[in-house]
Amino acid sequence: MHWENFSVGLTILAIGLFKKVVLADGIAPFSGPVFHAAATGGALNLFEAWGGALAYTFQLYFDFSGYSDMAIGLSRLFGVKLPLNFNSPYKAVNIIDFWRRWHMTLSRFLRDYLYFPLGGNRKGPFRRYLNLLTTMLLGGLWHGAGWTFVLWGGLHGFYLVINHAWHGLRVRMGYPIGPPTRLGRIAGMTLTFLVVVVAWVFFRAPSLQAALNILSAMFDLNGVVLPGSWYGLLHWRLVQALAKLGIHFGRPLPLFEDVGHVWRWIAALWVLAWFAPNTQQIMAAFKPALEEIKEPAGYFSWRPNRVFAWLVGCLFVVALFSMNRVSEFLYFQF
Repeated sequence: MHWENFSVGLTILAIGLFKKVVLADGIAPFSGPVFHAAATGGALNLFEAWGGALAYTFQLYFDFSGYSDMAIGLSRLFGVKLPLNFNSPYKAVNIIDFWRRWHMTLSRFLRDYLYFPLGGNRKGPFRRYLNLLTTMLLGGLWHGAGWTFVLWGGLHGFYLVINHAWHGLRVRMGYPIGPPTRLGRIAGMTLTFLVVVVAWVFFRAPSLQAALNILSAMFDLNGVVLPGSWYGLLHWRLVQALAKLGIHFGRPLPLFEDVGHVWRWIAALWVLAWFAPNTQQIMAAFKPALEEIKEPAGYFSWRPNRVFAWLVGCLFVVALFSMNRVSEFLYFQF
């Protein structure tokens, strides 16, 4: 066994295992109760609905990313390089970019064996948009036979149509398609992330009605009750403005007894997803996958020394001690 393959593979495996059993499984308990309440007719408010939707968004992200890393790490232990399957999709600046980063092997399969055979973009704009919608609807059915998956695929097809139409309009107006400015990048990432979160609600919900219950609560300010402990932290004018919107202070949220803990989890995982280098960037100098890694992690790049050995060892130990709890298996849906 080549020692470089062993050390690189074990490092990627440890990072993937940590993502799965510590990060994904750590936030998982905050998504299940919300979707269960929505399915059983329970009343949800804005904070509960957004908390559950965002918790699932990051649970799915780190679960899928972790399994992808573990597959690449295990294969590298035996000297085999696999293609990338996950490239920080929540950093995508638009939905086209998202599907170049999320489940990359499936995206290529849908493109090569559905979109291109249907005609791709060779038969005019209308057929192109119809082909995109058809491909994504079939991609939704591939994940599961249910209306929620059909709507999830249809939403992403609609997003792609809008994105391609917008690019076409910009070109006709004389604006070239190029790298966005810093402000444009932030705006694009935010909008893309929000529409992806909305689509994930359909993907996760056990029924169409449950998904609609959550979405209606996500955009309804009436009846929102914030924890009473927040009252003294806000300016009185802001408290009055919130009251006019129907937002009050009182009992803790019933599904999240410690609402601060939920949002600390969400904030921490959001920072990791948006700002931290991904696994292949950290390991870029050692070519972890078949593709070339164009943006290495710089200062955070992995090196075979004592410091990184201790860091990886700590990740591995924490992950092993976190494996004693029952966790939801999501990867079968992909």
